Amino acid sequence: MKPHALIAPMLAAAALAACSHGPTLTTQERLELYRAHAGAPVMSFRLDRMTGMQQWTPLGDQALAVWSSANRGHLLELRNRCPSMLSAGGISITNSLGNVNARMDSVVPRTAGMRTSCRIDSIRPIDGSALRDAKRELRDAQIVDRSTAPADEGAPQP
Repeated sequence: MKPHALIAPMLAAAALAACSHGPTLTTQERLELYRAHAGAPVMSFRLDRMTGMQQWTPLGDQALAVWSSANRGHLLELRNRCPSMLSAGGISITNSLGNVNARMDSVVPRTAGMRTSCRIDSIRPIDGSALRDAKRELRDAQIVDRSTAPADEGAPQP
């Protein structure tokens, strides 16, 4: 089965889960959404030194997405939990001459306390435009779900 054939059922499941959980996705649901829009694992990616990482998105304490542009990003899954990442104001990523390598390099959260290093276990390129479309579909599904709900179920009926 082609990977693209799996995306529609996963989006439907995520939309249903999102509707049942309210307006926001849980951390695990967000991670699954990113995984659904990430390609096959790669051994490394090039960290553009000129622009650096413009954004990063924590996806729990064992994964994050790093973005070098709106459509170009990578899902980094870490070998172990990295609790300091959730409270970090920023991150650094170790690299070798601009290349970030799975199983060799680490994410270093910038926190006020002790500096920890969290080893990267896997790297997967993210399809940023497909991820944005999926998020938009989830928001639209939530708006439809809320607009069809009765306005005030607890009010007495005339």
